[in-house]
Amino acid sequence: MPLNDHEQKILEEIERRLSEEDPRLVEQVSRTDLHTHAWARMKMAIAGFVFGLLLLLLVGVSPWVAAGGFVVMTLSALLAYRYAGRLGDDSVAPGTFGRIAARVAGRLRPPAPGHPPEDR
Repeated sequence: MPLNDHEQKILEEIERRLSEEDPRLVEQVSRTDLHTHAWARMKMAIAGFVFGLLLLLLVGVSPWVAAGGFVVMTLSALLAYRYAGRLGDDSVAPGTFGRIAARVAGRLRPPAPGHPPEDR
């Protein structure tokens, strides 16, 4: 729904004041988008999974360390699954990995409301 003239003027005034008050925030917001944040969180989840795997391999040191590693791996995998579902095809870099990631992200994304799920 488009804004009327009055609302558009109010929005432009808010944007102008914000750019005067905090230019660093305006620059940061204009450089990033939701996909950038989702990719950064996805990378952290993958790093957490690898860290948990390393802890799991220390089962000879202590079973409690290995159990902690399993918990870290499980939580990281759940976070990675959640963030992969939020990513779309347009956020993936071109190339072989990009096509594979786009396919996985498309399968994890929930169907749009009112549309039946596709057969996969």
